Amino acid sequence: QVQLVESGGGLVQPGGSLRLSCKASGLIVGNYAIGWFRQAPGKEREGVSCFSRTDGSTYYANSVKGRFTISRDNAKNTVYLQMNSLSPEDTAVYYCAAGGACGPTQYGSNWPTGYWGQGTQVTVSS
Repeated sequence: QVQLVESGGGLVQPGGSLRLSCKASGLIVGNYAIGWFRQAPGKEREGVSCFSRTDGSTYYANSVKGRFTISRDNAKNTVYLQMNSLSPEDTAVYYCAAGGACGPTQYGSNWPTGYWGQGTQVTVSS
């Protein structure tokens, strides 16, 4: 049984940082496209960052490039999202997802799908 468990969310001031964790069980993170989505109130869920299954390359949404960094610890079977220079626009529930594909295509972007975590709330506010 696959489980993805997120942690690390919370309340942070604008300009601050947080690190989210996604602990996986039932799958090996290095063998899957895996990454992060977020959903803000009243908005659609959007891809944030992910690892490609094929070559382990990373991919970021334009809105977070240069501020967020995805990483993984294969020994801990865990994926992380380091978020810096946070702004109120980053406020959302952040979800971990695995499966499918990750990366740009000629039609848009592929984002992981199939297995989902329960989400962790990130609130950026002064």
